[in-house]
Amino acid sequence: MAARAYWQGQIRLALVSIPVEIYSATKSGAAVSFRQIHEPSGKPVHYEKIVTGIGPIDPDEIMKGYEIERGQYVLLDQDEIDAVKLESKKTLELTQFVDADEIDVLYYEKPYFVVPADDLAEEAFIVLREALRRSRKVGLGQLALRGREYIVSLKPCGRGMVLETLRYADEVHKAQGYFRDIPDAEPDAELLDLATALIERKTAKFSPQAFHDRYVDALKGLIERKRKAKGKVIEEAEEAAPKRGSNVVDLMAALKKSVEGTRAAAEPKAKPPARRAPRKSPAKPAAKKRA
Repeated sequence: MAARAYWQGQIRLALVSIPVEIYSATKSGAAVSFRQIHEPSGKPVHYEKIVTGIGPIDPDEIMKGYEIERGQYVLLDQDEIDAVKLESKKTLELTQFVDADEIDVLYYEKPYFVVPADDLAEEAFIVLREALRRSRKVGLGQLALRGREYIVSLKPCGRGMVLETLRYADEVHKAQGYFRDIPDAEPDAELLDLATALIERKTAKFSPQAFHDRYVDALKGLIERKRKAKGKVIEEAEEAAPKRGSNVVDLMAALKKSVEGTRAAAEPKAKPPARRAPRKSPAKPAAKKRA
């Protein structure tokens, strides 16, 4: 496998240990990054560590500080912080199993692919994978990675498995604080039927290739045009701002129109009738010549 393993160790279920390797399942997108440039000279801008009233300082004089009160800090050096970091244990012990739909989507953080480390681990790996698939359960445990301990979940994914790091409870906001002011009212039945019909007509299989970052595409287009113009300023034509109140429409009419539009797009267009060839008139008999 060309990629480098993010973690190597073993998954333990009771007395069974399975040597595995995990690999990052995601990668950073093609984001456009910028640097700050000094316009008169065209050179990059650098930053210095500066203390108010003193000026630039040596990086070796910097320590980590935890503010206990305003303006008062407990100072720690890097060796003290490193001593507290958890040792990256090479064992993930599955201590609990839950239904897959019990874990709120807000808790999932980052996915990793899990594969058997060698041929000898494949049989036990497949047994665990299929047991999770048959029971429709997700395995839970805790794993120390890069000096921090994570809650992790383990579930089947094709021929392999996926391990996902989870957020702790104190890292997730309570939804009630944001949804409290939304009224708990039953929607109009006809509106609900129209919205449901619109959803059903637009339902399709998920295809991630159908989506792309339009903002990044627009930035790249702007950069390319500036490059071709040799750095000249290019002014984009601004769209006219919509007039206030112009987008106020009747919800019922909008939903009906949307449903009719999707219905028309889904129905096959009728073929125009085939044109018939014009009928030929029978040939007239040739006139007899007079003697």
